[in-house]
Amino acid sequence: MKITEITIRHLKMKLNAPFTTSFGTFTDKDFLLLEAKDEDGTIGWGESVAFHSPWYNEETLQTNWHMLEDFLIPIILNKDLKHPDEVSELFAPIRKNNMAKSTIEGAVWDIYAQQTNQTLASALGGHKNKIEVGISIGIQKSIDDLVLLVDEYVKEGYKRIKVKIKPGWDVDVMRTLREKFLDVAIMADANSAYRLEDAETLKQLDAFDLTMIEQPLASDDIIDHAQLQKMLKTPICLDESIHSVEDARKAVELGSTKIINIKIGRVGGLTEAKKIHDYCEANGIPVWCGGMLESGIGRAHNVALTTLSNFILPGDTAGSSRYWEKDIIEPEVIVENGFIKVPQTAGIGYAVDREAVKSFTAAKKHYK
Repeated sequence: MKITEITIRHLKMKLNAPFTTSFGTFTDKDFLLLEAKDEDGTIGWGESVAFHSPWYNEETLQTNWHMLEDFLIPIILNKDLKHPDEVSELFAPIRKNNMAKSTIEGAVWDIYAQQTNQTLASALGGHKNKIEVGISIGIQKSIDDLVLLVDEYVKEGYKRIKVKIKPGWDVDVMRTLREKFLDVAIMADANSAYRLEDAETLKQLDAFDLTMIEQPLASDDIIDHAQLQKMLKTPICLDESIHSVEDARKAVELGSTKIINIKIGRVGGLTEAKKIHDYCEANGIPVWCGGMLESGIGRAHNVALTTLSNFILPGDTAGSSRYWEKDIIEPEVIVENGFIKVPQTAGIGYAVDREAVKSFTAAKKHYK
């Protein structure tokens, strides 16, 4: 492969409904879409999952554009590549900025899969024909509103319900859900909203048979999480704390986590995501694929990754219609009874709707 042209677009898409977490409410999603062209004309697509503000981590849409334009694109343009794994090696001298790195790497993986006439799932080593998916629900105006939403998604067949929590919106919420939905897999996602001194509150969640509590403590912590896990029966899942396979190893050896959420952008791309998957599989740690309100491009990459064997817990890759009135891929990602069929055409498996992309584009720049 030799990437000879790259186009970055800033897209702005309106969510079907506001999405609220412990760190903010989203009504629109601003993100970067990257189109890469190989010298043979093959086109690959990648998506930055960085938000417009540094809520989730230190990266933003603007810092990603800066890193892509001034550092990463100059490294990758016209470079001879035999395999996408080489991208992370080329980017290694650049510290952090994982979401920016992942944006290009995803497009290279798409091109590689097409050129080798295989699905992205197969190129990664996946074998599933369909993946089990869950749904992520933001903080609602009332518990009654939340119950109505959960009931709707349970009836649609989603295999796991993830509910955002924060101090004051936690124990009563989870108690009500468990009373209403006795046999549904439910997990709580705290997005680092608690501290170790909140352990007594978090211990109360043990009564509700939750699948996991995701990232209850600080986003850069693995020490306090190890202490908290000793106090809880409920498994702790780490998200924001894990940026690499080395982070995963340290957290597992410390006893900080029993489950890991793998987000492609957070860990710097599919190559590192696969390394974390392989390490966790070898050490008996289940993984699942988290979501970042992706458009269809990012969602397609998540689908492919989830076909790997140790993704044994339903992820956040809900259908396109859950978030968007109109997505930018054809066909859109569709959930049927809690499953998504893995596309069988080469590359990411979905066609890009260029008219939709054009309609959502706020800015665009071409590099060659």
